[in-house]
Amino acid sequence: MQGHSSTPAATKAWQALLHHRQRLTTKPMAQLFAEDSQRASRYMIEAAGLTLDFSKNRLDDGALADLMALAEECQLASRRQALFAGEPVNNTENRPALHTALRASAGQTIRVNGKNVIEEVHATLKQMQRFVNAVTGGERRGCTGERFTDVVSIGIGGSFLGPKLATEALTPYHHGGIRCHYAANIDGTEICEILRQVNPHTTLFLVQSKSFKTPETLENAKVAREWLVQRCPQTDAVAHHFAAVSANVDAAKAFGVEADSLFPMWEWVGGRYSLWSAIGLPVALSIGMDNFRQLLAGAEAMDEHFIQAPLAQNMPVVMAMLGVWYNNLWGACSHAILPYDQYLRSLPDYLQQLDMESNGKRVTRAGVAVTYHTGPIIWGGLGANGQHAYHQLIHQGTRLIPADFIIPLVSHNPIANHHADLFANCLSQSQAMMAGKTLEQARFELIAEGRSAQDVDRLASHKVVPGNQPSNTLMMQQLTPWTLGAMMALYEHRTFVQGVIWDLDSFDQWGVELGKQLGQNILPRLLAQPAPANTGNSDSSTDALIARFRAANGI
Repeated sequence: MQGHSSTPAATKAWQALLHHRQRLTTKPMAQLFAEDSQRASRYMIEAAGLTLDFSKNRLDDGALADLMALAEECQLASRRQALFAGEPVNNTENRPALHTALRASAGQTIRVNGKNVIEEVHATLKQMQRFVNAVTGGERRGCTGERFTDVVSIGIGGSFLGPKLATEALTPYHHGGIRCHYAANIDGTEICEILRQVNPHTTLFLVQSKSFKTPETLENAKVAREWLVQRCPQTDAVAHHFAAVSANVDAAKAFGVEADSLFPMWEWVGGRYSLWSAIGLPVALSIGMDNFRQLLAGAEAMDEHFIQAPLAQNMPVVMAMLGVWYNNLWGACSHAILPYDQYLRSLPDYLQQLDMESNGKRVTRAGVAVTYHTGPIIWGGLGANGQHAYHQLIHQGTRLIPADFIIPLVSHNPIANHHADLFANCLSQSQAMMAGKTLEQARFELIAEGRSAQDVDRLASHKVVPGNQPSNTLMMQQLTPWTLGAMMALYEHRTFVQGVIWDLDSFDQWGVELGKQLGQNILPRLLAQPAPANTGNSDSSTDALIARFRAANGI
């Protein structure tokens, strides 16, 4: 499918939104609440075990209607249908993006190159089930006959961030048999520190790479293989201790992985959307396949909501269009992700890749330069910690920073009043960002404290909080495999919808290639002996830094 024929800025809805933006600039959010006693309930959506309160936004019914009209004018419905049908929505690589098929129920039919991929997906799930049962049940053991106690997942990008988030988030569901570690960084410190913590006789390694050519992953895998062979001289050590997920079967076998320890990865699944495939094996080994299937079921429930719900009651669509609203009409350049749950500490990292690698683009699907801003900067961290750090910038800084507050209603660890305190902090932060504090209120507070008139005049302006910082509050009863799956799918679809509005290919990532290409040229210049001559394809800064590295390392 081609993109829509004109830029979003040329649509009728966009022009209407410019008017709404001007109209709402002088209308505080607190006034919107005062004028509508039902605002909170009207601006709330429930789906797939999640509840979204989007009432604390610079929004009224007129603006919301035209945001939905913009989605319609940008052909969201047809693009959504193409996504789920397996059409080549990744148009630069002529591929489908069928991560939704990875969590689809058995019995459906989606064909790619004549094959029903749903059958392949469920065959792989059965293979995962056998593997997980064999490892956790003790049928599959290390080369010395000992049960596995640790799994080291070696991958980077989407092969790392999604599984790591899910493994941490679902800690309460760990069965206790397997400890999970992740090696992604090419910095040797990471793999060395992991290997210091594990026993070679009881450690299983998973090499996660679609191409089996990713330099960081292969170098870490080689280090792990050498470490294992040195400590386990048995000729079948690698076969016992290594498994892989890859589309490059021949390369994985050449590395030493046996056929029954190889899991497929398909070209129609992008790395950052691959958790739902065998890339999720570390998660399944940690929480068991029943819980992993619940993760898939929660994501499928969000898929169904995304397909069926009217736009104005569609959780991914509303969140996406609010992001467009602030990014393009209000000048916001970033978006804060603020989870109020220790188990979700890696969520901002995961969403950084999902969003910024998908929509960090400057040309349309047709290759034409955009004339509007595309993906925002995604950042954030644990909300309670951020209150004592960067929330200051949100409250009193000069930039508009939309935020997502994310919190479960019930904690897995209900000690004392901690969760009530946490929930109070979450609500108070979003309320403060919305309502702010006026100069009059600041002066009244200081007078009530007994401050002198001089102190009141001196300090009042420092206590003013402008407010009108927009936020969403996303809640679930408790963080479970189901609700985590639904939330991750929610953000996937949110990202897709924004890509539709901006007319982007959200499923390629050509921007990461240049650094890889240059790195292949620089590495030989760091290590070769004698130093290779400069071919003229460099610059004086890079040359000088290469010389320093060689001198420091005695090369």
